[in-house]
Formats: sequence, structure tokens, C-alpha cells
Amino acid sequence: MNNNKTLKITVTALMAALCYVAFTFLQIKVPTPVGYTSFHLGNTFCVLAALILGGIPGGIAGAIGMGIGDLLDPVYILVAPKTIFLKFMIGLITGLVAHKVLKVELKKGKDRFKAVLLSCSAGMGFNIIGEPLVSYLYYLVIMGNSEKAMTYLVGAKFVTTGINAVLAVIIATAIYMAIVDRLEKNGTLKRLQK
Repeated sequence: MNNNKTLKITVTALMAALCYVAFTFLQIKVPTPVGYTSFHLGNTFCVLAALILGGIPGGIAGAIGMGIGDLLDPVYILVAPKTIFLKFMIGLITGLVAHKVLKVELKKGKDRFKAVLLSCSAGMGFNIIGEPLVSYLYYLVIMGNSEKAMTYLVGAKFVTTGINAVLAVIIATAIYMAIVDRLEKNGTLKRLQK
């Protein structure tokens, strides 16, 4: 295995760990009539991983980190498969927009800031729509809960998901813009995106 692959695997694992820690320990659970939803910062590191590593590794980091967070939490263990799918998609979409559509690595200054902001917004925009929709379908079809009960949960998920999305876009953009020049100067960013 060459050094670039080792570095990419290591950084992916680091980002998965950050997703786990931010989801598990920087979380406020919100009870609803039919279950729990939460405010958390896990998505921040999922989109940041996609910006640094690309869509697939970023999605893998988010899926692993927050998937493990769900599996180890009795409140969320039953929704882990849904979380793994959604977090992978957040990373994939963010990375595709950042690196294939907007070519964030070729931009500088304000243009880079706008591209990063749009890329994070694309991934989290998917989550704002996907989380309530997939939650509704998951609970209704897979878990067999009634449609009326899920309406309450989906409404609560829309609020928490929206706030989580705004926080993730702001914080991930700020962190990326703070570290990207250093990662470029020392050659790490180029090695990670090969």
C-alpha cells in the first residue's frame, strides 16, 4: 500500500471518529410523542470529510462515525441503517458538488468560499429533504408504525434537521477555509485527493 492510500485511510478514520464524537457527545436529545430526535454536530464532520477527501470517502466517514453512534445508543439503535444511508449520501453529494461540479480545489479566495458554501449547502439540502422523508418511510414501512404517529416525528425531525444543517454548513465552511491553505502548502490536500 502506498503512502497516499495509507494517508487517505487514516484521515477517513479520523473523520469517522470526529463524526462519532460530535454526534454522540455534542448532542441534545429531543423527545417527541413517538421517539427521539436530536440536535448534534456530527454532520459538520461528514461534509468536512467530503470537502477534504472527496464524496465517497467523506460519505464513508459519516456513515461509519454516526452509524456506530446509533448502534451504541439504545435510543437510536433501530434507525442505524437509515443513518448509514443518509450520512453516506450527504458526503457523496457534498463531494460531488465540491470536486466534480464546482472544482473547489481550483478556486481561491472568495470564489473558493462560495464553492465550499454551496457544496456544504447541497449536501445538507439533501439531508433537510431526505431525513424526514426517509424517516417517514423507514418508520412506516420497515418498523410498522402508524402514519399519524410518524407525522409528529417527521415534523420534529424537520426542525432539528434544519438547525443541524445550518450549523453544519457554517462550521464546516469555517473549518475548511481555516485549514485548506495549510493543507495545500504542505501537499497533504493533493495527496488526499488522488
